[in-house]
Amino acid sequence: MRPHPLVLAIAALGSLALACGREEAAPPAAPTPAAPAAAAGSDTPADLPRGLLVATSQFEVGPDGSVLPNPGPARLEILERRGGAWTSRTVEDPASNVFHKAFAYAGPGGTAIVTLGGNAAAVKRWRPTAGGGFAAETLWEATFGGKQNRMRDAEVADLGSGSPVDIAVATHDQGVVALIQPKAEGGYAVRELDREADTFVHEIEIGDLDGDGVNEVYATPSEPNRLDGSPQAGKVVRYVPAKGEGRTLVADLGSRHAKEILAGDVDGDGRDELYVAVEAETEGSGDEARIVAPVEIRRFDAGTDPAAGAVIATIDDRLTRFLTAGDVDGDGKKELVAAGFRSGLWLLRPGADPKGAWKIESIDRASSGFEHAALLADLDGDGRAELYVASDDQGEIRRYVWNDGAFTRETIYARPVPGSAFVWNLMPVPLDALAPPKAP
Repeated sequence: MRPHPLVLAIAALGSLALACGREEAAPPAAPTPAAPAAAAGSDTPADLPRGLLVATSQFEVGPDGSVLPNPGPARLEILERRGGAWTSRTVEDPASNVFHKAFAYAGPGGTAIVTLGGNAAAVKRWRPTAGGGFAAETLWEATFGGKQNRMRDAEVADLGSGSPVDIAVATHDQGVVALIQPKAEGGYAVRELDREADTFVHEIEIGDLDGDGVNEVYATPSEPNRLDGSPQAGKVVRYVPAKGEGRTLVADLGSRHAKEILAGDVDGDGRDELYVAVEAETEGSGDEARIVAPVEIRRFDAGTDPAAGAVIATIDDRLTRFLTAGDVDGDGKKELVAAGFRSGLWLLRPGADPKGAWKIESIDRASSGFEHAALLADLDGDGRAELYVASDDQGEIRRYVWNDGAFTRETIYARPVPGSAFVWNLMPVPLDALAPPKAP
């Protein structure tokens, strides 16, 4: 079987396949009758006060339209709704070949865009210029000493400075978890919270599980990614920088691992909880891999035994790399959306016992991708979260809105050549972070 073109292109990024978990070919999933109804005519407002940041890696397209294994510069796509249509513009960084994440950052000097780059590993802040472009400021650039140099994930909160703009960062491949904090005199200070040789850290989450008002940092260190289907051990750990507390084991996943976690008060009890997407156990590799134990979504509360964790849902898939929470129907209660590798998108609702099994239903089986980036965000400000999804196998960015008890789907961006870009993350952005500076 000839590998999927995107797999060949990903492999061409040096060791991106090893660094970021692309273990096998991922041919496009065929559409099924489980897809939600497409919007006949978009009821999206003509203008939205927030846009969408799409962090990608991109690849060259040959004259015949095939995707070539030639990576391009790291690419950020900015989608905005203006005048009744979705528009796009891009920011590129030739110093790196992937943006793993981009997010709005309200740091010193106003709101701008922060990107996490790989090979070179750099955290940069991009400000709009008078000419309509963006100028970059490097907050942190590093070489970690292993095979990989990648800024993989970050979250922002008050982590001991007294200001809500501290950045916790996860990296490849020496297990570095670091803290970036603005300095009073200008510039940024970087402090390593942890380092562990030959370790990948894919995800950072910030929450307050014990309810003491002090933010905790959660991370997912694991063994280097395996391409042969053999076990990859991992765990979830916690740091509390404001208290000077170092690594504490929160979830012991044994021979399994997680590349996606979510911290927040999803069940509405006033206390944050931690959700861990534990990847499946399989036999064999590639498309011949057989699922022995499916993906589990486990819940951990403050004080949960690291070897335990309540299984709130299982998904018959090998991977689930995105969990996102929000109120999709405007009833004041949050839901959880899980994006599976091949199985599609899933809506999870807590029951009477939020530590028991949750109700799970399919949103769209005709949506798939290895990362399958997903985001619940209320970009139109109507009090309901819309679902935005990068369906990489289908080459589309999609918007789902809950109407009359079901989701309707709208394609807001379609790639001329599916597979020519790989989406790592989606984030909302206020339009003031995109506006050129006003003339004095």
